[in-house]
Amino acid sequence: MSTPYDVIIKPVISEKSMDDARNKKYTFKVATGANKTQVKIAVEEIFGVEVDKVNIMNVKGKLKKVGKHIGRRANSKKAIIKLTVKSKEIEFFQGL
Repeated sequence: MSTPYDVIIKPVISEKSMDDARNKKYTFKVATGANKTQVKIAVEEIFGVEVDKVNIMNVKGKLKKVGKHIGRRANSKKAIIKLTVKSKEIEFFQGL
C-alpha cells in the first residue's frame, strides 16, 4: 500500500453513516491489509483533517447461490473515523 488512495477504497453511504456524519464520524471501505495507523494517515492526507479515533471491523462476504452452486462474496474491511472537535468536516459528505 504505497499511497493513501490504495488504503481508502470508497466511502460507505448508508442511513446510519449519514446520521453519524453529523457527529463527525465517517465510514469508509478500506483495504483488507490496512491497519488503524495506515487508515488514520491516509484520511488525514487525503481530506486534510485531524483524526481522533479509528475503529476497524472485518466484514465477512455473504453466501450467494446461483442454481445449485454456492459461492461467497469477497470479505472486506470497514473503518469508522472520528474527527477531533477542532477539525473541519469532510466536504464530500456535506452534499448528501
